[in-house]
Amino acid sequence: MTPGQRLRQIANLVNLSTPLGLLVSAASRCHLSGGPRGLLIAAGYAWKIPHARAFTVGNVVLYREPPGVAGRDLGLLGHEERHSTQYAWCLGLPFLGLYGLAAAWSMIRTGTPGLANFFERRAGLEAGGYIDHQGRETARKPTEAA
Repeated sequence: MTPGQRLRQIANLVNLSTPLGLLVSAASRCHLSGGPRGLLIAAGYAWKIPHARAFTVGNVVLYREPPGVAGRDLGLLGHEERHSTQYAWCLGLPFLGLYGLAAAWSMIRTGTPGLANFFERRAGLEAGGYIDHQGRETARKPTEAA
């Protein structure tokens, strides 16, 4: 682990987001295992909400996929790792409210919770599985110099 990854791991433990992730993992009867870069992989999440293929609470990445499959999609894992860092930057649990506001704003603007969501855009829309079915760009293109 890099010093930054270790700092994120400690921050998310202290700010209670990782303990909450562990609680959700246990309550939903996920299979928990160590993952790369200080992350924990919780496989077999079956609750209906959220609808995502994977989501993160602190340093715990909860996957709908079974053990052995969860965590193998490196693009999705990287996306979820960026959410883990966002938890640390938002001092833990406040991330949940901020994310909710960003998702609501995105719903108003685009009809989906991800396309205009600041947190999802920063984590990488395509890697997170956000596909625009109405022809809008899923990621900003760099602006050309005039």
